[in-house]
Amino acid sequence: MPVIKSAKKRMRQEKKRTAINRTKKENLKILIKNVRTDKTVKNLTAVFSALDKAAKVDLIHKNKASRLKSRLSKKEGTTKASQKPAQKKKVVKKTNKR
Repeated sequence: MPVIKSAKKRMRQEKKRTAINRTKKENLKILIKNVRTDKTVKNLTAVFSALDKAAKVDLIHKNKASRLKSRLSKKEGTTKASQKPAQKKKVVKKTNKR
């Protein structure tokens, strides 16, 4: 047990953060499990955004988030559904001004 006042405070903070991180990880696992059972575009986008957010705040490593996203989208028929439609580029005609 810590004796110093700042060490006691640090321990209280770690306890709170650990509880918060644990619930976030559990929710992330539930989302991933939902995608594996019912693969829809809505579920995939929800998991992808959750994984990106988790990687952003260092809840999980960014490579792990990337690996999970790749594995989830790799299954049959989801690669086309999970990709956003490509936007058309505007064609600008160049005119010669002399």
